[in-house]
Amino acid sequence: MKRGYFYSRKLHSLLGIIPLGFFILEHMITNYAAYDGGKAAFQDSVKFLNELPLIFFLELFGIWLPLLYHGVYGLYIAYTSRNNVGNYNYGRNIAFMMQRITGVITFIFVTWHLYQTRFQIAIGEVSHEELGTHMNDIVTQPLMFVVYIIGVLAASYHFTNGLWAFLVSWGITVGPRAQKVSSMICTGLFVLMSVLFILSLIGFRSQEFEAAAAAVQQVQSVIG
Repeated sequence: MKRGYFYSRKLHSLLGIIPLGFFILEHMITNYAAYDGGKAAFQDSVKFLNELPLIFFLELFGIWLPLLYHGVYGLYIAYTSRNNVGNYNYGRNIAFMMQRITGVITFIFVTWHLYQTRFQIAIGEVSHEELGTHMNDIVTQPLMFVVYIIGVLAASYHFTNGLWAFLVSWGITVGPRAQKVSSMICTGLFVLMSVLFILSLIGFRSQEFEAAAAAVQQVQSVIG
């Protein structure tokens, strides 16, 4: 029983970094194109990803199945873990608690985001070319904009703090000095990811995407 639990935790930890860590970093870079290069750059990034060989299997085994396992098992860990913040007010205990809280927020947010985007593409409501304008429709709603900011901050923290814990639990950073250095690096990565994700959301709210969204709505109203 204990051995099974040990390997389940190890697999959960590994999947959070490989491949899900690569996925969130790729997602960050792709979305940042909306801010850095506008609608055309974002569409080029989406097109590049969708034209990768065996994209269905890459997403199935590199994103969806790892995400399902990591998310569901992470909820179990969050439910069964005991926090020591009330008794031991140390920074790592607070980080432990925040890791569980942001894990729950991230799982809910990512599930909802996938429903709003990938699921809508799958059922034919939105095309890959319309994804940027669809995001404009979402994030120009004040409440949804706040929800997305909370979601990307939670996801960024959960990944970067999880990366620090991964390095420790897998014996990569051994000793206080190495762990302190990795903590500084992971904190810097959290700040960078948060900034780029928020800039991406601002990019989707730009006039370029808003004009494209208005044009799409006008065409749909004429067709309808």
